Amino acid sequence: MSDSTSEEIYSSPTPAILIKIFSKRRTWVILFITVYSLLLFSSWNILKSVLSWYESTVSSSSNSYGWPAIYASVALGVIFGLLSMVAALAVAVPATLVTWITVLVMLTFFGKPRKVLVGEGKKLTAEIGGFVGKVLIKEGNVVAAVCAVLGYFVLVRKKNRDDDN
Repeated sequence: MSDSTSEEIYSSPTPAILIKIFSKRRTWVILFITVYSLLLFSSWNILKSVLSWYESTVSSSSNSYGWPAIYASVALGVIFGLLSMVAALAVAVPATLVTWITVLVMLTFFGKPRKVLVGEGKKLTAEIGGFVGKVLIKEGNVVAAVCAVLGYFVLVRKKNRDDDN
C-alpha cells in the first residue's frame, strides 16, 4: 500500500468520526446494554417454550417427577450461559482491542522493524483471541451451571407447591 493511499484513508472524515464515537465509554455501555437487551428479548420465546413444555410434561404424567425438571433446568442453563457469553463478548472486544494496540505500540517504541511487528501482531492476535475465548467459555459454563441448578430447585419447588394445592 502506498503512502498516498494510507493518507487518504486516515484523512477521510468517516473513520475519524467512528473512532471518536467508539472511544467514549458510554458508547460501549450503551452497546453492551443494547446487545444484552436484544438477546434477552429474542430468547424470551425460547424460555417461554421451555417452561410451557415443562408444564405440559409435568401435568400430563405424574410419575416422571424429576426428569422433566432436569431437562428444563439444563435447557434454561444453556440459554442463560450462551446469553452471558455473548453479552460478555460485547465488553471483551474493546478491552481486547485496547490491549492489542497497547502491546503493538510498545513494541514499536522499542524499535522493532515493520516486518517483525506484523509477525508479532499475528502471534499476539492468536494469543489474545485464544485467552479471551477460554475465559468466555469458562464464564459461560459457570453461569449455565448456576442457572441450571437454581432452575431445577425452582421447578421442583413449584411442582411441590402445585401438588400441595
